[in-house]
Amino acid sequence: MSRTPNVDLQMSSMKHPSPLGGGFGSSGGPGSFTPVFETSPQVSPANSRRPSISAAAGVQAPVPRRLSEVASGRPSFSQQAPPQHPQMQHQVSYFSGGGGHPPPTPGGNYVQGGGGSGGYSGGASLSRRGSTASHMSSGPRPIQRADYSGPNTPSLLSRAGSPTLPLGNEHTTAPRAYFEGAGGFSGMDGNRELRQGQFIGSLDCGTTSTRFIIFDKRAKIIAEHQTEFEQILPHAGWHEHDPEALVDAMTECINKAIEKLEWMGWSRKSIKGIGITNQRETTVCWSRSTGKPLCNAIVWDDSRTLGVVREYEKKLAEEGLDIDDEEEDLKGVPEDVEIGTGGEDAATGIPLSTYFSAIKLRWMLDHQRQVHEAHENDDLMFGTVDTWLVYALTGREQGGLHIMDVTNASRTLLISLKTLQWHPPLLRFFGIRPSVLPKIVSSSEIYGTIHESIGTPLTSVPIAGIVGDQQAALVGNKCLRKGEAKCTYGTGAFVLFNTGEECVRSNYGLISTVAFQAGPDAKPVYALEGSIAVAGSAIKWLRDQMNLIEESSDMDILAGSVADTGGVYFVTAFSGLLAPYWDREASGTIIGLTSYTTSAHIARATLEAVCYQTRAVLDVIEKESETKLETLKVDGGVTNSDLAMQLQANIGGFNVARPAMRESTALGSALLAANALKLFGWDLSKPETLADVNTAGVHVFESELEEKERKKAIRGWERAVSRAGKWHEEGDEEEEEERYEEERGLSRLPSRQH
Repeated sequence: MSRTPNVDLQMSSMKHPSPLGGGFGSSGGPGSFTPVFETSPQVSPANSRRPSISAAAGVQAPVPRRLSEVASGRPSFSQQAPPQHPQMQHQVSYFSGGGGHPPPTPGGNYVQGGGGSGGYSGGASLSRRGSTASHMSSGPRPIQRADYSGPNTPSLLSRAGSPTLPLGNEHTTAPRAYFEGAGGFSGMDGNRELRQGQFIGSLDCGTTSTRFIIFDKRAKIIAEHQTEFEQILPHAGWHEHDPEALVDAMTECINKAIEKLEWMGWSRKSIKGIGITNQRETTVCWSRSTGKPLCNAIVWDDSRTLGVVREYEKKLAEEGLDIDDEEEDLKGVPEDVEIGTGGEDAATGIPLSTYFSAIKLRWMLDHQRQVHEAHENDDLMFGTVDTWLVYALTGREQGGLHIMDVTNASRTLLISLKTLQWHPPLLRFFGIRPSVLPKIVSSSEIYGTIHESIGTPLTSVPIAGIVGDQQAALVGNKCLRKGEAKCTYGTGAFVLFNTGEECVRSNYGLISTVAFQAGPDAKPVYALEGSIAVAGSAIKWLRDQMNLIEESSDMDILAGSVADTGGVYFVTAFSGLLAPYWDREASGTIIGLTSYTTSAHIARATLEAVCYQTRAVLDVIEKESETKLETLKVDGGVTNSDLAMQLQANIGGFNVARPAMRESTALGSALLAANALKLFGWDLSKPETLADVNTAGVHVFESELEEKERKKAIRGWERAVSRAGKWHEEGDEEEEEERYEEERGLSRLPSRQH
């Protein structure tokens, strides 16, 4: 592994205490405010700030108690009262000593293990073989936190900008001269004059949390705030969000970030505009007349819609798409237009799948009476999360904008990638009125301004960039040229490969998508995408459901305590497999278990599963683009792990480049907003204008595995995938879904002519 030299980078502190009160500082004492920080997500839904639509009905996902909670009498997460203020927890750097863990003892150093895989080696502190019962053990004993004395390990679920290096270090935050000294920084007395600057804000609404980050011209973080929102899991495979909770989280993040900005001595007027990036495909429906949601949003990874997919696959096979002569003449659409990823005439670039928005909307229309009636009465408004947040920011029923950027629209199954407009044959196919749809806009233009009704300090500030989260990460990683690729390892993992102004159709299961459109008159840039449904969520599963680890930061300790997986493969197909397999009947499978297997092997196999799937996607990209990938740019929570990134380099056979500031998603929307506002001289059509943006502290991991060993490991993975595939029999899940829908009063509404 080749990286920049290890440096002890500690979080810088302010000379003056914060007037904002306790609860925000790393020490937790009164006034101990830290202006920049990393968060470690709290367990949801217990820490939610407000009841959800389904929570009101008593629906709550089971939360198992950990052994340590039973032994100590400490209440489980579901029994704990939510804190008054979300706590911001500071993770210590890999490279700094001490902080939150047992004191080091000799022999506990992080080194490279055998076979080129990352591992931990050393004295008795790295295993429990020295225990009384160890002489009776027939195999390795998994390491526990109390046994570990190596370097501090980071959270693998946090999406904060630099979880391996704290946000407050020389690579990620603006210099101290911004805040003190000759510039006039002094203790806050209520009368000091706030300075004017030029900053760009970014609102990033992810799957589990929202953050608002304020960047300067070099993408240094000036201030930020993050909060989680409730995850509603009413039934196996179902995943929902309360749309109002998304708005609450957005408002809290903006307000808190502005408080911190002003405490640092900067005026709120320094923010010249904001960009928005969001979890894609998640589907929201609300009333045009009231501006209020009609039901919970269905999240992108929800799999309740298998029956809808099968219904429309059958309809497509039997009836095809109805395209009249006028549409063919006006739009240039051939009569044999298809839904799917392959072939020149594939209109959408994406397959029929539970993943995409039209399928979720169709389920709502068929099962949610309020949505059905609003559709029939022409009172329904549909959108993805970006649409909903912009609508709320700009006034809701008081003239709120109903728009969707082209990257999010390309994930709905309702537009043609040739025209980048809503496609009438697809609307008729799914039975959706055109009036419910938002206006499609580019990713970079001034759409409108923030309305006073939302209650933030940014009234009248322009909204100038909108982009789906994975496309935002492509832009944030500055993959602006054809042939450049990135992978974001968050809840899922998403590989995007820039194909330039050419929309490349995949014949091997990848998604053709819009990468970004840098202005209403700019040509769109396209990408090939491989979507992996499970990445960080598998680590969360090990923590919350299986109790293999206490915290996500324990993953490197446990997985790194063995040199390999002992022949174990974990196919994390919790809701089927996405690209390049597209097997919705696949089941989560752990295979290769023996009496030698420990929890450490399973933990390591969990990290490797993400790496194998990423490599499978990149293999297809290389085949279809006829381009060999030399370096993969990465971001997201799982990249906090040195071990995971070394495994990715080993399994992939390419270099992995990880920047110190890994808020690539937020940075992407900020770049697009600044591009529209002509701020900082940033111009996405001229990548050289971004030469000084986010360049510090890049770590490069190089492959250390022999090609023969790599091919052998990949063959084992493919065999495991073949055994996990086609596990669920068609119809079984649909019967279970129908029973649950009937119990919940969500049975399919009477059929009608679509």
